[in-house]
Amino acid sequence: MNIKEEVQKLLMEIGPGKMSSTAYDTAWVARLGEIDWSLSSQALNWLCEHQLPDGSWGAEKPFYYHDRVISTLSAMIALTHRGRRMHDRKQIEKGLLALENITSGATQGLQADPNGATIGFEMIVPTLVEEAEKLGIIKQQGERILGRLSELRKIKLKKMMGHRINRHVTMAFSAEMAGLDGLNMLDTENIQEDNGSVGHSPSATAYFVRYVRTGDNRGLDYLKSVIFPDGSCPNLLPFEVYEKAWVLWNLSLIHTLDSTTKDLFQPHLDFLSSSWHPQRGIGLSIGFSVPDGDNTSVVFDLLTQHNKEVDINGLLAFDEKDYFRCYELEANSSISVNIHALAALKRAGYDPNHPTIKNILSFLKKGQLAQGFWFDKWHISPYYTTAHAIITCVGFLDELIEPAIKWIISTQQENGSWGFYIQTAEETAYCLQALSIYQQRGGKLSPDILRKGTTWLKLNQDPPYPLFWIGKGLYAGELVIRSAIISAIALADGM
Repeated sequence: MNIKEEVQKLLMEIGPGKMSSTAYDTAWVARLGEIDWSLSSQALNWLCEHQLPDGSWGAEKPFYYHDRVISTLSAMIALTHRGRRMHDRKQIEKGLLALENITSGATQGLQADPNGATIGFEMIVPTLVEEAEKLGIIKQQGERILGRLSELRKIKLKKMMGHRINRHVTMAFSAEMAGLDGLNMLDTENIQEDNGSVGHSPSATAYFVRYVRTGDNRGLDYLKSVIFPDGSCPNLLPFEVYEKAWVLWNLSLIHTLDSTTKDLFQPHLDFLSSSWHPQRGIGLSIGFSVPDGDNTSVVFDLLTQHNKEVDINGLLAFDEKDYFRCYELEANSSISVNIHALAALKRAGYDPNHPTIKNILSFLKKGQLAQGFWFDKWHISPYYTTAHAIITCVGFLDELIEPAIKWIISTQQENGSWGFYIQTAEETAYCLQALSIYQQRGGKLSPDILRKGTTWLKLNQDPPYPLFWIGKGLYAGELVIRSAIISAIALADGM
């Protein structure tokens, strides 16, 4: 691998965002047969071609219950509405068997997913279950599917009291949770973004176009702009702030880039700098109305590192005293968001004894498992969260990450890779990033650890990548993952 060429190619490729397809969103577009036959038929064909061997839909590996339940329910409803061919009926029969197998163990299975629910799961699934029951797909299974998540739904509904869903609240991303009976929850006149979407979400927008403002031209134009040539849809689009920030963050870990390559950073940094709101921070896209603590933390860290002036009040707006939030009205907080907020505050000059740092440290300690690692609600692999904690805290809060470093070292596979469920290039990259930086800052490692890991990664670095990121279904941001892989190889090779 020529690191310089790979970095330059990546910096010229990033744009509105490159993301994998999701069955959940594609199934919502497949419902639009009465609105746009061509759009719907493309999506339906993709669903038919991407049914998994067991009859379900979602990420094939690893099996993540929340993703399989919501993806399969959504696909089955779409096929039941639109499926007319003999082939469709056979797939529906196969899907019914898969859904029965999934839901029969859902109470236990959903509890087995260590990171918890996909986005909006406890709000969306009741409406899907109700619709599936009316269509005769399933019978009286709502409680069995939801299980303990019924309580989380109550918590979220309570937080929403007095709020109607508009483009300024994060629930717009999951607006389809209102179903047909909850349209009064929607502030219809103020729910669309400037690009015609609802929450930059194909599924929420398809719901709006189908059931709320039938045939809305702006919504249809958005869907046509984001649907892939094969008829499928991503989890969200555009997300150019998120993609630029994370790609640059990963590549900025490489300290040997030449001036020509660094010059290619500048347009992206200028874009992020101009998009920063001094009191609100930043969101996943300049067209997305809701800022969030994760992108805000990473962009602040990145801009400060590259000597761009940025108002810290935008970051501090997410400080809830005991932790940093990602979104307003969220039901549970995020470990990774607090790690990234810690990195940003460290970059701003806060020392370990600062009260805000101490509060985050206390929050992270409470979430750390006995083995030394962390799970998080935005990514199903603990290697992502744990590696970022090591990168942030080495030489700053070493006592927090010593068990995490031992855990990563002890879980390397014989062939040099890492993987919590299956061996993956993405997780291997995170571990190599963390251990390389640990070694750079004085940590002692056996040279075989980085050597074996890098050798395996170079042989297994190419996409497609497994779907490990948590949206309404699981997804992968290809260029963000690619940037982590390039960074890891460069760091482990001592560049």
